[in-house]
Amino acid sequence: MPLWLELLRTPMAAPETPRLRRMRRTWQILCLTLAAAVLFVGVLNRVAGRAGACMVAALLLGTLAYTALYLARKQRADRAFLDQLGRQP
Repeated sequence: MPLWLELLRTPMAAPETPRLRRMRRTWQILCLTLAAAVLFVGVLNRVAGRAGACMVAALLLGTLAYTALYLARKQRADRAFLDQLGRQP
């Protein structure tokens, strides 16, 4: 399996909960969709006119907002895990 594909499958949080796993996969899909939309923005503009560019912009803003939410929850989970490790004898 290629390294980049293996890295996509690797959890990014200490103990990855099902919720964080779902968020990580959703975030990855959003990023890939955004990359495809940017790649085909010309086609989108021809098919949908100005609405194509607006759709890409909305996808960009949605991806940015979801990234901030995911990173905040990931940091909270990592901090809780490290605090728990520090309390163990």
